[in-house]
Formats: sequence, structure tokens, C-alpha cells
Amino acid sequence: MTPQQRLERAVRRVQADARVPALSVALHRPDRGLWTCTVGDSGNAGHPLDADSRFRIGSVTKTFTAVLVMQARDDGLLDLDDPVSAHLDVPAHGGATIRRLLSHTAGLQREPHGDVWDLLVAPDDAGLLADLALAERVLPNNRRYHYSNLALAVLGQLVARLRGGTWAAVLRERVLAPLGLDATTVEPTGDAVVGYLVDRYSDAARPEPQLDLGGAAPAAQLWSTAGDMARWAAFLTGPETVDPGGLVLAPDSVAEMYWPQTTTDETLWAGGFGLGLILVPQGNRVMHIGHDGAMPGFLAGVYGRRGGAGNPGALGAAVLASSGTAVEINELVHELLGLAVEADPAEIRPWAPGKAAPEAYRSVLGPWWGEGFPHVFSWHDGALQSRAADAPADRPPSIFRPLPDQPDLLRTVSGREAGELLRLTRDADGTVVRMHWATYRFTRAQETFDGVRVSEG
Repeated sequence: MTPQQRLERAVRRVQADARVPALSVALHRPDRGLWTCTVGDSGNAGHPLDADSRFRIGSVTKTFTAVLVMQARDDGLLDLDDPVSAHLDVPAHGGATIRRLLSHTAGLQREPHGDVWDLLVAPDDAGLLADLALAERVLPNNRRYHYSNLALAVLGQLVARLRGGTWAAVLRERVLAPLGLDATTVEPTGDAVVGYLVDRYSDAARPEPQLDLGGAAPAAQLWSTAGDMARWAAFLTGPETVDPGGLVLAPDSVAEMYWPQTTTDETLWAGGFGLGLILVPQGNRVMHIGHDGAMPGFLAGVYGRRGGAGNPGALGAAVLASSGTAVEINELVHELLGLAVEADPAEIRPWAPGKAAPEAYRSVLGPWWGEGFPHVFSWHDGALQSRAADAPADRPPSIFRPLPDQPDLLRTVSGREAGELLRLTRDADGTVVRMHWATYRFTRAQETFDGVRVSEG
């Protein structure tokens, strides 16, 4: 069975077992063409199901709003620790910070005020903000994770206000157009599939009504194709490949969104939330990053994969379903990402000799001792690196960059002690004889903290 046949079989199994009227799936990877698969019936007589069929993606929309927030931060329009009231005139909850709203730790109630999901009427932009006076903070700030559509809706309004336009217009101009996500829209189009509620006890399926979310659109309004969403997932986990010019967001800013702000279940620690992104650990330093989505008649899973053997980088998958209850698709997206690297791993790039370490750092290379433990310093990929001698092979090294015009003072830019300084001390001939990393002394021989070699007895 070919890798593509294995992927297709997994898709067909879930469509049949979960009884999904229409299922559309795509896998994006830079070393292969876009892979797509559709199974079922669109319910739209004018547009049979194909790779161009559009589904509602629900809360995957939040990842777009989160990127818009990070763009505004990078442009100096806000700070993540600013209170909302610094940028929006709100009647309540103005002390909630942007970071807490992004990570669902501000304690705001889940939905906008009112029975939105009963009456199927959403507030407009002005109404959403005015109704904050009636919304609850159901938990203390930063007490724990509590998912809130209201929180991301407020952030969408904040970004729109800062940019001087509507959320939809800002999104098109600053994200969708630069990334070529032409099939991602705020409103359904003629090729939209019908979303259903499938009867649990029979084979009946009834179309669900579709609600325009109005002021809450930044939380869950978008429609898209599986192909567009697989590319979006690839951007979220491989921006340097999908957006090499940084037109949408710098890779460092995307990586900032991965850092866990909270766990979603304190009893399991099986998942976390970053800045607008769901984090799903897969073991062996592999992380799936993205978001799930749900709206009446629709479910979506959009995730990219970071780390692990066989990963080509910028690997993203999307699973879009026209059933509001087929929760099996939430696992399918993760299964497909795993199958992609298991059945069709990226080619192994051959190693080739490179440049030697600069003369100024050659005396640093090799084993050193710090706090009683051995560390190995080396020069790879144009940078000084360090690893604990007994570190697992898959643990990333610490990487250092010299400060401008200070070659003997280096900043740890990633890995252990990120952010800390490494200070080199040289003897008269320029050889490095001692180092201090995060103020801890590193020496060529194992020494006690008061400087006595342990080998001296």
C-alpha cells in the first residue's frame, strides 16, 4: 500500500465510522505536492463535493485573529501585557490583558451576553463591546484555563480599531492575501457544503442553520477549503518556509505563540494553550500545533507538526467535516500527520563539510565542567553551541550569539539558559581558560564550587 493509499484509507474509515456526510482532507508539505481527499456528498446540488468545496471552520478562525494581534504587537501598536482598556473603550473587564485573552486565562465567560445559541442572533460590533457590562468574569484572572469565544471576539474588535477598519477587511489585507488563501472567506460562497446534525439512532441527517456571528466573527466566522487550511497549518509551524519574506509574521513571533501559557487540564497535562494556539504533545519532542473548530453542522481540525524524525518541516494537515457530532475527526488530523512522516518520511539530507570555527572560539571547543557536570561546546551551522554530555540526542543544544562588538560576551538565544550570558575569560595568549554561563563557572577540569579540582583529593 502506497503512502497516499494509507492516508486515503484512514480518511475513508473515519468518514464511514463517524457517519460524516462530507469529509474533505488535505496535507501540505514542502517536499511533495498538496495531497487532498474528499469522501461523501456536499448536499449542494449546484456544487458536488470536491477539493474546492468550502466548509465552516469555526474556532480555527481564532488562530487568524491571534496572528493579527501578534502583527499589531510587532508593529508597536500594543503590548501583550496591556489591558484591553488601553486600546478599547469598554464598559467592563478593561483590566483583562491581551495575553490573558489570547491564552483563555482572563476568566471571561465563554460566550457573548445573551442566549446566542438559542435565539441564533449575535450582537453587532458595537453591541458586543457594550454588552461587556453584562458579561461575567467567571474565574479570577490567571487562575486557570477557561475557553472563551468572547475573549477572542474582543481581541478582533481591538485589532480592527487599531488598524482603522473592520476585522474582515484587516484579515483579508494582512493575512489572507499575502499567503494566497483565496478560498478562505468570511461569508459562505456558492461552493459551500451543507452542514448537518446526524441522528445518533438512525441514518437521518438534518441541515443545521448557519448563524452570522456579527461582532463575534473574529472567534468563529470563517469558511474555507481543506487545501487552504493545510497551508495555514503549515504556516503556523513552518513560517520560514511558507512565508520566507515574513510578510505576515516573523518566524520568531510565530514561535512565541507556541510557548505554553497554560495547561488545558491540570490533571492530565496532555495538552496546552499558547497565544491563540492549541498545543498537543505527541511524545519524543514532537508537538502538533493548531486549533479545532465547531459550528452547527461542521467540525474542523487544523494542525501542523513540529519536530520528530521524517518531518520535512512546514507539515500541515486539515480535516473538515459537514457533521457537528463526528468527533472522530479530531483525532484523524493527528493520525494523518503521524502517518505522513511514518509512511513517507522526508529524505535525509547528506552531511557536507563546512567552515571551521572562527579562531576566536576554537579554544572553547570540547568538554567543560559546570556545577559538577560535563558539557560539550562545539561549532555547528555558524554558531557556538553547548549540550550536556549526557543529554538525549533529540534535545536541542543551547546556541550562542556574540553581543555586538563584544566577542567574549555571548547571549544564549535558544535551548538551556535561553536569554542568559556566556562570558569568556582568556589567558595572556588569548586561550579561553574559564567561562561563566548564567554566572556559573565552567572549567576544563571538574572542580568544587570553591575552585579545587576534585582529582586532587
